[in-house]
Amino acid sequence: MPWSWRYEGADGDPVNGPAEAFSSQADAESWIGQTWRELAAAGVASVLLVEDDRVEYRMSLLPVVE
Repeated sequence: MPWSWRYEGADGDPVNGPAEAFSSQADAESWIGQTWRELAAAGVASVLLVEDDRVEYRMSLLPVVE
């Protein structure tokens, strides 16, 4: 079952991003760990890790405001 990322802007609407597919959750997470800064700079506010059509989790790419 392939793993992939979906991308959202600050308003929660879908935005375009790299159409990568991964054979495992670990591979997908490793990739996002290497590319999240570039995605955030391009306007991606959050990502959703998806296995087929099932959302595993959502993660913000925005800095934490203290």
